Amino acid sequence: MFDSPLGDDVYGEDPSVNRLQELAAEVTGKESALFVSSGTQSNLLAVLSQCDRGDEYIAGQESHTYQFEAGGAAVLGAVQPQPLPFNDRGELDLGQVAATVKPNDFHFAKTKLLCLENTQTGRVLAMDYLADFARLAAKHGLRKHLDGARAFNASVKLSINIKEICAYFDTISICLSKGLAAPVGSVLVGERTTIEKARRLRKMLGGGMRQAGILAAAGIYALENNIERLQLDHENAVNLANNLCSLPGFKLLEEPQTNMVLLDLPQERFLALSAWLAENDVTVSGQRWVLHQDVSGDDVQRIIDLCTLFSSRTA
Repeated sequence: MFDSPLGDDVYGEDPSVNRLQELAAEVTGKESALFVSSGTQSNLLAVLSQCDRGDEYIAGQESHTYQFEAGGAAVLGAVQPQPLPFNDRGELDLGQVAATVKPNDFHFAKTKLLCLENTQTGRVLAMDYLADFARLAAKHGLRKHLDGARAFNASVKLSINIKEICAYFDTISICLSKGLAAPVGSVLVGERTTIEKARRLRKMLGGGMRQAGILAAAGIYALENNIERLQLDHENAVNLANNLCSLPGFKLLEEPQTNMVLLDLPQERFLALSAWLAENDVTVSGQRWVLHQDVSGDDVQRIIDLCTLFSSRTA
């Protein structure tokens, strides 16, 4: 980062940002890419660049694009969200999606965009499902966006190239600062015309950065070095989950597929566990425990040991 060549990215003159965008497009198999400050901004740009005011996008009830991004598409783009529930595989029921697409009638908002997440709370979407999803979208003439903040986790789990997942979508948001472990940033990838529209919208949102190459350099490193190592996070999650399941008073919502361990404890017991961990200099914010580069195998063993002590004292 310190040695990265810099320029003015607002004018497209930062060589490090340009290299990151070229690399992201190449890795995902898309025409173009745009470096942005966050996944929230990336998802917002995807919606705004593919929907007009008064249009509608369909997304999961618990998805980031609907529930956790401050209503940006509705507030800033006058684009109506239509949430639907995810099933226990992290999918939108395609029959329900088809029934929710609005008819061509001036009483209704125009359905323009379908949104998925992969992974969704650590769950990996099956490739057969993505193919069916894409066929449904084509049948109704709809665009397709993937919140792929953890899409590389999905590709590593399935032992496939990320391009195979991205091929089913018009735009994909890739987070550089989660599993890929860069300090900041996301990239939005897609065809050139959509990304150029997103670039203009990024400026409108205040997202144009000047010498952003110092950040982009970390994204380049992440894409070149931190994809295959995601497998270690998955293995740490399995190790943690297996050990927790063996403890009295501990229960998991499901087996981990990727890098997330989902506890299923009564709230009172979880609060007691959180307090115990805090007394031992470990902070947890909820019952979704996410493994990443900064959580080592030794850290996982420490958590296991602390939870074992907690269980022996309270179960």
